[in-house]
Amino acid sequence: MLEHLLPEIINGIVLGAFFAIVAIGLSLIMNLTGTINMAHGSFMTLAGYVAFVLVSRGTNFWYALVVAALLTMVVGILTERLLVSRLYGRLPIYSLLLTFGLSLIAEETYRLIWGPTGVPFSPPSYLLGAVPVFNAPLPSYRLVIVAALLVAMAALVLFLFKSSLGLRLRAAVQDSEMLAALGTNTRVVYTANFAIGILLAGVAGVFAAGLLGLNPTMGNELLMPAFITVVIGGMGSLTGSIVGGLLLGIAVSVTTLYVPAASELVLYLLMAVVLLIRPRGLFGEEGIFG
Repeated sequence: MLEHLLPEIINGIVLGAFFAIVAIGLSLIMNLTGTINMAHGSFMTLAGYVAFVLVSRGTNFWYALVVAALLTMVVGILTERLLVSRLYGRLPIYSLLLTFGLSLIAEETYRLIWGPTGVPFSPPSYLLGAVPVFNAPLPSYRLVIVAALLVAMAALVLFLFKSSLGLRLRAAVQDSEMLAALGTNTRVVYTANFAIGILLAGVAGVFAAGLLGLNPTMGNELLMPAFITVVIGGMGSLTGSIVGGLLLGIAVSVTTLYVPAASELVLYLLMAVVLLIRPRGLFGEEGIFG
């Protein structure tokens, strides 16, 4: 029993880590600016394709991961400055429509450049083996993904709670007008906030490309579970995004083992149960990212 269940739990943790890190980026952006970023998944896909191009030309996988995430962040900053920032202060429906349109444009662009089907992007050969844990073989790449995403989350926590810019980001969530009155350039804070969210999406996108396969819709397939993770964890809660992501990932993975037909339904059932008990989510706090 354990031999079958343990690999699924590990798979669920990997999947949950993806949901969590994407949800954290979404929550950061939504909580500060009110922007519903429907193009978040497209940035993940972009990072995957950039890493694919670099690796196919002989670049080291880890170097490609860093470069792809940073280049994706630069594209995100340009998008925020040229388009998204113009909608700050307006109803969220405007940003939703804008980013949804950007997502459609990006998806078609990826199809034109790399084709409508998937491209052969895989992790390094030294990560393709398995590690025995309790007599169950667990893929090395999945364990590395969990470790890497946990490091990324820990780095984000340190940034938010220990750095000067991180403290300003958290203060802006609570009262951006007061922060501006104290002399802080809130435009810079908004851009930095958006950039961090896209950077996290880029890191997740490269790992997801090697795990789930790289195609024009890869990132968008993770977008809805990430939004559900935000709802379950609670808007504005970093802890909630992590816990909600892990809960969803394990629930989906275990359900796939026993009732495969209900693997997608369990996402919405879990969200409904949580909202019935805690309408703001598990850790939701109004106006606070913490």
